[in-house]
Amino acid sequence: MMERVTLIMDLFVRPQTHLTLEVVSRRTHLPRSTTHRILDQLVRLDWLHHTVAGYALGPRALGLGGREIGHSTLRAAAAPQLLDLAVRTKMVVHLAVLDGPEIYYLDKVGGRAAVDIPSRVGGRAVAHCTGLGKAMLAWLSPEEIDARYQKAMECRTSHSIGRLDLLHRELGTVRRRNGLAIDRGECFPDLGCVGLALRGPDGPLGAISVVGDGRAPLELVAPLVVNAVRAVSEELFGGGEAYRREVVEAVTS
Repeated sequence: MMERVTLIMDLFVRPQTHLTLEVVSRRTHLPRSTTHRILDQLVRLDWLHHTVAGYALGPRALGLGGREIGHSTLRAAAAPQLLDLAVRTKMVVHLAVLDGPEIYYLDKVGGRAAVDIPSRVGGRAVAHCTGLGKAMLAWLSPEEIDARYQKAMECRTSHSIGRLDLLHRELGTVRRRNGLAIDRGECFPDLGCVGLALRGPDGPLGAISVVGDGRAPLELVAPLVVNAVRAVSEELFGGGEAYRREVVEAVTS
């Protein structure tokens, strides 16, 4: 059953995708009756909704109230840019989302180099110790940040930020850099990364980063990260969204 549900949900790679019953049945090679039954269940559970144009992603897939982009949609939109970024930089590229005081890795690209980076798709890391996490935290209010760190802050290395006041100071630096977050050995010793958040109308949707040797001049690859974020933004929203206007264009100016 789960395999069939996955086959169907994988067809809806964009929020605006609408597919009829016949199209879903044909593309998944499932019987029409089986497809209809699964689609009905997904509609009842709000994973999909049904309109005159066909089936489309529902509130649960898009995020509460439809305000967020679903993980599968974000990953599909970012995939070409992650690969291009890995090829251009010859570094490992991550896509992650924020989950409380942690980040959750949605994708990792980098060929053989990826083996040397101790992260994995589906894994987690402490947000304040990563460029990905700091890039996303920087676009939250101070109150939202404080709410995520009501317990003692975990330090992964001797370079990790261990106090909330120091985290707020660091996030101020990220904002002054127009959203670019740098991590030098804060999560993994001897590794560094530069990350930039992918912003939606209601805050950070996720972030993209490149990671490599902590001694590398990460600032030199920052424009490539910016270009990747801009391209994913255009794929998801078609341009003109607040975060792309306020952050990404500012970084490239």
